[in-house]
Amino acid sequence: MNTSEANLTIVTALATPKIAQESTDTPIHHGVRLGRVAFLLAALLLIGAVAGFVPRLRQRHAAQNDIAALATATVTVVSPEPGKAEDGLLLPAEVEPLLTASIFAQVNGYLKSWNVDIGAHVTAGQVLAVIDTPELDRQLDQARAQLNVAQANLKLAQITDTRWQTLLGKLVVSKQEADETSAKAAVAEATVEADRAIVHRYEETQAFQRVVAPFDGIITVRNVDIGDLIVNGSGRELFHIVQTQKLRVYARVPQTQAEDIRTGQAAELLIPELPDEHFPAKVVTTAEAVSANSRTLLTELEVDNPQGRIRTGSYAEVRFASITAAPALTLPASALLFRAEGLQAGIVNAQGLVELRKIKLGRDLGPRVEILSGVTPSDKVIANPSDSLVSGMTVRIAQNSR
Repeated sequence: MNTSEANLTIVTALATPKIAQESTDTPIHHGVRLGRVAFLLAALLLIGAVAGFVPRLRQRHAAQNDIAALATATVTVVSPEPGKAEDGLLLPAEVEPLLTASIFAQVNGYLKSWNVDIGAHVTAGQVLAVIDTPELDRQLDQARAQLNVAQANLKLAQITDTRWQTLLGKLVVSKQEADETSAKAAVAEATVEADRAIVHRYEETQAFQRVVAPFDGIITVRNVDIGDLIVNGSGRELFHIVQTQKLRVYARVPQTQAEDIRTGQAAELLIPELPDEHFPAKVVTTAEAVSANSRTLLTELEVDNPQGRIRTGSYAEVRFASITAAPALTLPASALLFRAEGLQAGIVNAQGLVELRKIKLGRDLGPRVEILSGVTPSDKVIANPSDSLVSGMTVRIAQNSR
């Protein structure tokens, strides 16, 4: 073997183990690479799944929030505000005449004439109408004739009694016969008195043919005309008369100010149609008891009305300058709920739930109304409640609420 062959043999021997090593290491290295690729693919798939699921989850939460927001009503709330402080205590009042009377017929007949119409100023005793009573006239004539007969019988009985008493003194007649004639005279006298009473009754009834005014006043109603059938006791009012020189004014003072009312206390009457005139008034009396329904004290005042400027039945107000009432809370008129249970207002509590409260209404001030009870200044009142509003309902307060 020469040198070249020997070198080739050595090189081959050295190369053979390396090839075998390479053959042994190749499968292991390939498996590691495949594991890394698989891991990367799994990570990519996981990242993709997470990237696709998170937006959907957010969209689902957003949709649920939108549905919840739509299910929860948004309301605007307002707080009750004190009304304008009045100069003294101002109360609504009723104006009534000092005297008033309904005039009815006292006899049956037909209206012969009427002399006054509505608006007429009359004096006491003035004839308002005349009633024709033919039946009553005949009854009076009959009663007078019967009285004449009774008086004639009485005269005869008295003459007879006188004669029999004379004969009794001469012992011509018995005591029994004399007593009988005396009794007949007494009966005749009683009959005369009875018939005379009947005549007086008919005469007094006949006087009611003339319908007269019971006092000075103004005729406000005339319900009859000439020829109408008039029936006593039918309840038909012929005339109505009122006296307006002095007026009675009734006002209801709230219980909180009732202790400030005194008999003789000065006040003033205000008429909306006469804004520049104030009529002096004086407290005459009170009911001395607070009404259980309204919690007010009925107070009667007296007002002079010599010129007739104040008309009875008018709406008026009474102001007590010496009494200052705390201003009542007010709410917009749109905040009221008109339900079968009465007037209500919707209040939003701290938990965002609705409470329906019954309220008591005071004066109507136009766009706002006075609330006497049911709410407090700290309450959040729904400004424009819907008809479907119920207690316990969850609501959300709008940002522009005040």
